[in-house]
Amino acid sequence: MFQDTENVTEKIEEVVKEDIWGAIKEFLEWGFHFGKDDKEVHITIGLLLIVTVSFVVSGFILKWIRRLFTRKMEEVDKLKFISVFKFIKYITYIVVVFASLSLAGFNITPFLAASAALLVGLGLALQELFQDIIGGIFIIIDKSLLVGDIIEVDGKVGRVIDIKLRTTRAITRDDKIIIIPNHKFITDTIFNYTQNHKTTRESVAVGVAYGSDTRLVERLLLEALTNQKGVLKSPKPFVLFEDFGDSSLNFRVCFFVNNSFIDPYVKSDIRFTIDTLFRKNNITIPFPQRDVHLFTQPAPSE
Repeated sequence: MFQDTENVTEKIEEVVKEDIWGAIKEFLEWGFHFGKDDKEVHITIGLLLIVTVSFVVSGFILKWIRRLFTRKMEEVDKLKFISVFKFIKYITYIVVVFASLSLAGFNITPFLAASAALLVGLGLALQELFQDIIGGIFIIIDKSLLVGDIIEVDGKVGRVIDIKLRTTRAITRDDKIIIIPNHKFITDTIFNYTQNHKTTRESVAVGVAYGSDTRLVERLLLEALTNQKGVLKSPKPFVLFEDFGDSSLNFRVCFFVNNSFIDPYVKSDIRFTIDTLFRKNNITIPFPQRDVHLFTQPAPSE
């Protein structure tokens, strides 16, 4: 009886190994075969399954890594990290493709050599594109620029509304969208009005006629800011007597705002108020004047 049990077990193992596993192996090896000997290439169902599983597993691992790093990030930082992570994901998939080709019997050395040459050519042709991507990565990593920051680029002031891997978008004071290549943030000088804090110092310059009461001018300039919407009470505004100009005494009233994006509107209101106060107090804002002296010579006597 014991012998019969052993025979049954052996037959089951034989069936599993030869019939079932053999059928599975034959199914997995079914496909297309090209070439001979060392140059033989196999494109089989098993290879396609390996490629599919590799992509699925790689995607799962990358997704898990992304969640691991972004679980404590703020929403803005999380979106920027995902933009960079997409670049890493593409590289991972390319590696999976080359590994699959190698398993299929392809000689990937020529592909790698051609890819290197192609990358060199692309690097030269798309140098600015790569600079934009590198600039985007630096912005995301060192947080030198954040959504909501007010910046000045090429004389245009805008509020940052979106930071992507290649470009940054900002809305200007006249509600126009400006698209900024990210390489500008690592090659050019960019003014960030709100990098340290939202409060910025602004000013309005004005000139008055010679002979005006300078202390009265100072009081009127400060009075113009008293009830001005958008001007902070602290730090306190102050007045600078800047210079004795060619045609006027030059003053500058300095004040602080917590929204420099709308400061042109605040400055416009302040100028209207200054003009009204000066008119009421007989303070003249002069226009440039020049004294012209004519020298005439007597006509030569005949």
